[in-house]
Amino acid sequence: MNILQNGRKIGSSHTTFFKRKKGYLLKETLYMRLNTMGLVQDISLTTSGRLNPDFTLASFDFEISSGRFRFAAQGAVSGDILSVKTHSLGSTRKTDIKLKERIYVAAGIVEAVRGAGLEPGGEFTFQVFDPVTMGQETVNVRVLGKEEILNMGIKKTAKKVAMMFKGATQLAWIGENGEVLREKGLLGISLEKTTREDALFGLPVESSQDLTKVASIPSNVLIDDAGQLTRLEVEIDGIKYDHVNLDGGRQTFKDNLLSIHKEVLSDLPTLFDVQKMGDIERKFLKPTLFIQSDHPKIRNLAKKIVSTNDEPLEKAKKLVSWVHKNIEKRPVLSLPDAITTLENGVGDCNEHAVLLAALARASGIPVMVEAGLVYLNGRFYYHAWNLLYLGRWITADSLFGQMPADVTHIRFSSGTRQQLDMMNIIGKIKLKIRNDLAF
Repeated sequence: MNILQNGRKIGSSHTTFFKRKKGYLLKETLYMRLNTMGLVQDISLTTSGRLNPDFTLASFDFEISSGRFRFAAQGAVSGDILSVKTHSLGSTRKTDIKLKERIYVAAGIVEAVRGAGLEPGGEFTFQVFDPVTMGQETVNVRVLGKEEILNMGIKKTAKKVAMMFKGATQLAWIGENGEVLREKGLLGISLEKTTREDALFGLPVESSQDLTKVASIPSNVLIDDAGQLTRLEVEIDGIKYDHVNLDGGRQTFKDNLLSIHKEVLSDLPTLFDVQKMGDIERKFLKPTLFIQSDHPKIRNLAKKIVSTNDEPLEKAKKLVSWVHKNIEKRPVLSLPDAITTLENGVGDCNEHAVLLAALARASGIPVMVEAGLVYLNGRFYYHAWNLLYLGRWITADSLFGQMPADVTHIRFSSGTRQQLDMMNIIGKIKLKIRNDLAF
């Protein structure tokens, strides 16, 4: 299939699906040329899966690569446990994921729906394993009806299917022989069935539009110096509020109005007892697949940056400063993890956030990663930063070298990688600054 953005070819994909004695074999390869913050990069993704006769997942292999960055994962299901092994630069990790129910892979959903029947009005629910978040996501599928579409210059009858995934809707048109003829998703990106020759050798692949700019939201107010603001009030519309985490900490949300107050650092405790921490704080002290705070390289670096005699605030300031000064600010297409970021020494907000999280956890400071929007040059852009526990939770942004982060950082989610997905607000949210900007 050709991958298009507003009619311009930006890549291609190819899917094969074979029946075997005990189920099916699936392979999907995808290549795109993407522009992020003005930098054009190529990205390749490959997903292979062995499926059971009912199309549920038995095992998978996943790889994503772009330039110097590569992430791979393999997994196999046994009972209600998915055992996963991940590989990134200099780090291999294993984990077991408890399954809520039998799972599918996204690339196999169409086959599962086709197997269940494509009658108009039909509705289906699947639990899909997402190798990007290492989590299980609910996908709701609805067969909308028949449509005639033009594909490869020929009118074809297709069944239109809506797939609701992470709060976003993707449409697919499935031909009478069961093949996917067209898909439409976010940011003007669509896929069109074509011949293998056309996908590989047809129109030259151009870069996408700048995805960061396309997804950004214009501000009704220009802000000269966000770092000097102590308070921000923003009216938020266009999204479902049950999918986001707007209220709590320095943010207060009521009746569509969000108030953000900059934290004060002067009254933080000079120390805190790890043994007296709550369950939440303890959870965010632990290493994860992408925040490898127990890796020797991370632990050794943390010991060089901070001293055991440093107060928590002083430790945090040193760590934020080190990441800010030592990681080159450049957009990358990857699944960010701390070790790869440290080894390559380059990254955008996501890479800065996972590396700071790993170094802080290795230094005894609980840390979350937060995701949301931040103001820059008249627009709000999707962004990630950190929340550090220093006796109470304090924001920090190592990309900008800020602690606390300025009040234009609007948090929509925080916590685990699975919770940080922002698909449910992209292209929907509307913002309006309501207060006189206070300094």
